[in-house]
Amino acid sequence: MNIGNSKNVILIVLVAIVSSIVTLMGYNVISKNDGNRLFSGSSRGKISEEVSAYANSFEQDKNVVLANLTTSDGYPDFTEAASKSVDGVVHVKTKTVTQQQYINPFDFFFGFGDRSMPSQPREQVGFGSGVIISKDGYIITNNHVVENANEVSVTLNDNREFVAKVAGTDRMSDIALLKIEGNDFPYLTFGNSDELRVGEWVLAVGNPFNLTSTVTAGIVSAKNRGNVMGGGLGIQSFIQIDAAVNPGNSGGALVNTRGELVGINTAIYSETGNFAGYAFAVPISIAGKIAADLKEYGTVQRALLGIEVPNIENIRRQDPDKARELSQIKGVQVEGFSDRSAAKAAGIQKGDVITAINNAPIRNFAELQSQLTKYRPGEKVNVTVERNGNNRSFTVELTNNEGNTEITRSANAVNALGATFKQIPDERKRALGISSGIEVESVESSGIFRKEGINKGFIIMRINNTPVNSESDVTNIVATTRSRQDKVLLVAGFYPNGRTQYIAIDLSNI
Repeated sequence: MNIGNSKNVILIVLVAIVSSIVTLMGYNVISKNDGNRLFSGSSRGKISEEVSAYANSFEQDKNVVLANLTTSDGYPDFTEAASKSVDGVVHVKTKTVTQQQYINPFDFFFGFGDRSMPSQPREQVGFGSGVIISKDGYIITNNHVVENANEVSVTLNDNREFVAKVAGTDRMSDIALLKIEGNDFPYLTFGNSDELRVGEWVLAVGNPFNLTSTVTAGIVSAKNRGNVMGGGLGIQSFIQIDAAVNPGNSGGALVNTRGELVGINTAIYSETGNFAGYAFAVPISIAGKIAADLKEYGTVQRALLGIEVPNIENIRRQDPDKARELSQIKGVQVEGFSDRSAAKAAGIQKGDVITAINNAPIRNFAELQSQLTKYRPGEKVNVTVERNGNNRSFTVELTNNEGNTEITRSANAVNALGATFKQIPDERKRALGISSGIEVESVESSGIFRKEGINKGFIIMRINNTPVNSESDVTNIVATTRSRQDKVLLVAGFYPNGRTQYIAIDLSNI
């Protein structure tokens, strides 16, 4: 072999080696990119401005997240996300005390004696889940987990138990905010629920059937799912998942493979009451905003466009063809306006089809609700509508349900009652023949108690059939009642030497 041929052979071998190395490196990069694309959490380290603001309300550390993990075979690895999540999910225990009332028939005839026949209080115990979202002990759960509860306690994954205060509730979204005292609690950081994709892996963490620290896995089956729970909630834009969720999971965490909180598990689809294929979670883009509002204002700030939309279900019963036509519209058609409409003031007209809010696509009413829930009255949004085949944009300053842009704050309902209270010693309770009670110490002339005929010296035995013995009992019952649809207090009490009275007080205006 001559020298020239030898050089050619060596050159060919070197080219082949270099090509092989480049190919292997390229394959490795592509494989990693594909793995990240296929198995990464939705957030990929990014978070929307709105969700970031909610996270800041609870002083969350933006760096407390995990890298997406895969096994050596390329499958998603949930172990680190699960390990991180179980420490941030708590077991919620509630106690509700009711007392069956038996009227003493002698009281009708003589007007004295015990105001009701003695009866033993009945205690009901409930269980659920909650998610710690701040190091100082704020916890998100479902409203239906703590509704009507007289006592709420939470147990952490390390078995520490705390008495929890209900910081606020919102029945429309089925979200409640609890607070426990302490520092340096493990917590979950907010992820980007808007960027979740159908088919993406998620974990459900909670306490089904009272089995603590349970983790199940599934995929996102659908997004912006409405008409869940029979329309019982005012806001419905759920993440639908196929992870196993059962009674006791309510209020627990839905997390992505980065260990970020992307939803609050709320409901299941079942004919038996147990898991039967699908579960539903409130996206953290909604739940986080609700929690931030409850913490800062004591009540939820709801921003409105002030529009009316067609009720397709009602139309379907009368005009199936029209209903079919409306259901095919990609967006939300404006059918009319409220009395004081922000949308109308901005130039939107009847018949316009809303297709985007701040460039986020709107394909149905659930998506419109989901986007509006992120904002507060007074904030401006860009609304894209389709009108006569053309797209037009309008800047709308959102309003509250009163038609103005003011932020509302929760009034102290007990203060609105216009009364102060003092506890009754056990000796005096025995003399009065009562097992529970608190005395009205003073009333204000402009307060609700005074208007309803409750004055100084009135002894309250029960409110809404729940025994009261302290001002905190009154506060808890009033707060719970205000979160319900029927905002009525039924006060059972008497003046010394007087008959038992039952006084109904409407709290809907305070």
